[in-house]
Amino acid sequence: MSHTIRLTSKRQVTLPVQLCRELGIQPGDELVLERKEIAEEEVWILKLQSQQSQTWFGRFKKYASDKSHNMEDIRSSIGSCLGTEK
Repeated sequence: MSHTIRLTSKRQVTLPVQLCRELGIQPGDELVLERKEIAEEEVWILKLQSQQSQTWFGRFKKYASDKSHNMEDIRSSIGSCLGTEK
């Protein structure tokens, strides 16, 4: 299956919905475009950026998105995990 995308004058593209579903990508995901040579032909591979290439701090973003960032709440959460909750 192939998909056609168009590059705008600002070098932006819109990916078709079906392609996003096939790649398993959502708004905000980072993609990697990688050039490879296969059977003496240059091909480009588009894939979802892996978790390993994120910064160590960025890996926790999904866990913190629905949590309180109030310092007392953070301390309480840490205390409950350590069994020393006040």
